[in-house]
Amino acid sequence: MEQLKQIVQLKEDGIGIREMARRIGISRNTVRKYLELIAEKTESTHALTDKELADTAYNNDLLVHDEQRLAQLTTHFQYAQNEISKTGVTRALLWQEYIDQHADGYVYSHYCYHFAQYLKSRDLSMHLQYSPADTIMVDFAGKKLHYIDSSTGEYIECEVFIAILPFSGVIFCQAVHSQRTADFTHCINSMLKFYGGVPATILCDNLKTAVIRPDRYEPIFTDVCTQLGEHYATTFSATRPYSPRDKAMVERAVSIVYNSIFGPLRNQDFTSLAALNAAIAQQLILLNDKPYKKTPYSRNYLFKQDEQNLLKPLPTAAFTPKKVVVLTVQRNYHVQLSEDHRYYSVPFQYTGKKVRVLYDARTVEIYLDYERIALHPRNTKQAYTTLAEHMPPNHQRMQQIKGWNRDDLLAYALRIGTATHQAASLILQNSIYMEQNYKSCFGMLMLQKKYSMQRLEAACTRALLGSRVNYIMIKNILERGLDQQVPPQTGIPIPDHDNIRGKDHYQ
Repeated sequence: MEQLKQIVQLKEDGIGIREMARRIGISRNTVRKYLELIAEKTESTHALTDKELADTAYNNDLLVHDEQRLAQLTTHFQYAQNEISKTGVTRALLWQEYIDQHADGYVYSHYCYHFAQYLKSRDLSMHLQYSPADTIMVDFAGKKLHYIDSSTGEYIECEVFIAILPFSGVIFCQAVHSQRTADFTHCINSMLKFYGGVPATILCDNLKTAVIRPDRYEPIFTDVCTQLGEHYATTFSATRPYSPRDKAMVERAVSIVYNSIFGPLRNQDFTSLAALNAAIAQQLILLNDKPYKKTPYSRNYLFKQDEQNLLKPLPTAAFTPKKVVVLTVQRNYHVQLSEDHRYYSVPFQYTGKKVRVLYDARTVEIYLDYERIALHPRNTKQAYTTLAEHMPPNHQRMQQIKGWNRDDLLAYALRIGTATHQAASLILQNSIYMEQNYKSCFGMLMLQKKYSMQRLEAACTRALLGSRVNYIMIKNILERGLDQQVPPQTGIPIPDHDNIRGKDHYQ
């Protein structure tokens, strides 16, 4: 095109064919041919675009036809792109369908070439920028390592868990027996301990251990992932199904682990999982301290310089998975863990409700509609674990009474006053049923909450004037306000007169 434009310019400048050929470096016949084609198609080339000039000079009448065929082929490819993934559909079959509709279409080899280019143009990769401490990508490697059981000589294959911080590229690797929940949680604990902090998100593949139902936008995670997220104050995210490019960094990390760990350890024999992981840890140090190509900086350098201090701090204790059961709150406002036949209280308002109980060796958590309504330490000694605030008011009073003894009641009464103390002593001696005496005495002392300590002391003072003291008497004095009246005078002497017989009269 540059040469063609030079020919046009030289022609307009009045330069001859021989000189054109010398200046441009092409043959005179070629210059002459281009000049003839341009002269035939148009009178002026000054206003032509590059495409119009090329079509004119090259005499590409066939290009129009080929352009139409290519448009038809592109329309066909929009249909073929979806069909090629179906069982039994081949490129040859799709090409035959295309030829049946377009007899002047491309031959099979050109069809396959253009189809490959079409698919390639639809399969583009996006360069992703990663923020420090934002995401950890995790996955299990497709290949496995092994160790030899020293007692049986059996080869024990191990899954290999791999994680990477995409910003700095620091890689973590650990061998475990399986991808099950216990091993998965162990890997997450070890990984976060290795990094010394927690990222905002942990991105994983659609593992059965982590994801119940894969979804492009809202995957449903297992209970253990939810618990892990709550414990470490992070969130779990999953890649789109069948989209490995969503976690391209960890896919690349798997390849690096193959080269930097699997390769160097291929000829070594290990007799335990611990020995295998110790060897992996040594190789990880070498890998993360190795400088990137054409740079003096290593993965560890970038991590310590720009990322480590941005990770959220680890909790004081590592995560332990909790069992989850759905239970009904019984009429006694307790739920029963059938595993050890122990009962744990729930606020009495939730009697009859279905609740989720999460428990491990240390704690029992009870949730209703994703809100925690009770928390207990795990109890293996007592059958019932009950909190007073979970009880209805009448049960709380009964519990309070049950917890008092004689000395406690008398000490409490003495703090109110001496008359109250004397009345309490008499009430505690009223009958041979000590439990009933405790209830009566406790009820008498609780009257001070309604009437005040001063009035209770005054009521007890008045009650002591009688021959008998009990709870009902003191309660009646307070209800009628008799404690606020002047008590009747007693002990007034009877005057002497003739009608007094005296004690000797009855002998």
